[in-house]
Amino acid sequence: MNGPPQYSREPADKRAFTEAADRQYSRWSGLYDLAVRILPVWRRWLDQALPHLHGPRLLEISFGTGYLLSRYAGRYECHGIDYNREMVAMARRNLRRAGLAADLKQGDVEALPYADGTFDSVLITMAFTAYPDADRAMTEIRRVLCPGGRLVLVDVNFPVDGNRLGTWLTRRWQAGGDIIRDLPAILRRFGFRVEDREIGGWGSIHLTLAEKLPDPN
Repeated sequence: MNGPPQYSREPADKRAFTEAADRQYSRWSGLYDLAVRILPVWRRWLDQALPHLHGPRLLEISFGTGYLLSRYAGRYECHGIDYNREMVAMARRNLRRAGLAADLKQGDVEALPYADGTFDSVLITMAFTAYPDADRAMTEIRRVLCPGGRLVLVDVNFPVDGNRLGTWLTRRWQAGGDIIRDLPAILRRFGFRVEDREIGGWGSIHLTLAEKLPDPN
């Protein structure tokens, strides 16, 4: 067993953090697309988000090369936004090859180009740990969700039981630049009802379901 989780500090230079991450995604976009397709464990983690989506209008933020989009795009009115231009272009090509359609944009989670209360579900997988400002991102995510809307996240966090292997894996993600936060606590602070489940990686991969509660006033 290990001590209490050692969550990351928010980056001091948020712009530099974002630009560095964007360069990395551009450099590895092709390899990332291949890895998602050929690594069953990665697909198994992402796929666990699918049963929890509901429509009719759905937004995926940081959709990468569009693996999950290709799994659900035929069932909802689908929108997506990703910061990295290479990822957007690759996702569009992948959807086109699959004969599927979605309105994909290049943009920033901190300035979502959608009206208040637009979406029934928002989906984010393996990406919230790459956002440099959790509060700004969550403010925008909550804004575009409709009342009672659902936020579905898959991402890295510390195992609840503090087991050594899961904790070691989480710290490896952290050492690689991911910002590991107490996500359930952040969501509750922003007015969500939260359910958090460990779904893999010896408790280091979490599925978090959050329902937008009414504003207190």
